[in-house]
Amino acid sequence: MPVTDLFNFDKQFNQPIIGTDEAGRGPAAGGVYAAAVHFENVTSGLIKDLEILNDSKKLTAKKRESIYDCILTNTLNKIVCIEVEEIEKINILNSALKAMNIACSGIMQDGALTLVDGNKLIRNYVYPQKYIIKGDSKSASIAAASILAKVSRDRYMLELHEEFPMYNWAKNAGYLTKEHVEAIDKYGLTKYHRPSFLKKHFEKAVQLTIC
Repeated sequence: MPVTDLFNFDKQFNQPIIGTDEAGRGPAAGGVYAAAVHFENVTSGLIKDLEILNDSKKLTAKKRESIYDCILTNTLNKIVCIEVEEIEKINILNSALKAMNIACSGIMQDGALTLVDGNKLIRNYVYPQKYIIKGDSKSASIAAASILAKVSRDRYMLELHEEFPMYNWAKNAGYLTKEHVEAIDKYGLTKYHRPSFLKKHFEKAVQLTIC
């Protein structure tokens, strides 16, 4: 989709737009990130600079990195991480929605409408909001938020990788790849793992041992 279509999608609401998306709901290690983005002034130059803007999952890591700073310096934005300890207490969905709430509330504008990627609204959010299914490929604000969240989390996982290189989080970002699972079986869990995400794996391992 041309980037102009993404900006036109936001423009149709005729009010300030805050877009939000998360990164890291699925992995079994690391925190979950959310970002909120508001474009204050959309110029032809900015549109040109962001001509590859799209859902972060549709862009290579190199392309995401190439426009990260442009988004960061040309928008009002906030990036929030909810760490593993809280994810284990309130579950991953509530953690992702909490991160979105904090991020969006942090850049709220008078009369703004918040567009939330996915099919759920932000809980305990006191401002007008609307969920947009596959919004990261429809809305410029959501797409930009998806990139800020994804790049920020990838960089964070690179830092964790330096501490625990045996899990290769630099490559798998905490997802349960075969390599990651084998490393867990060999070295056990770290403080950055989400035990609730690994219950089935360990239950299966116990069953195999019993058999």
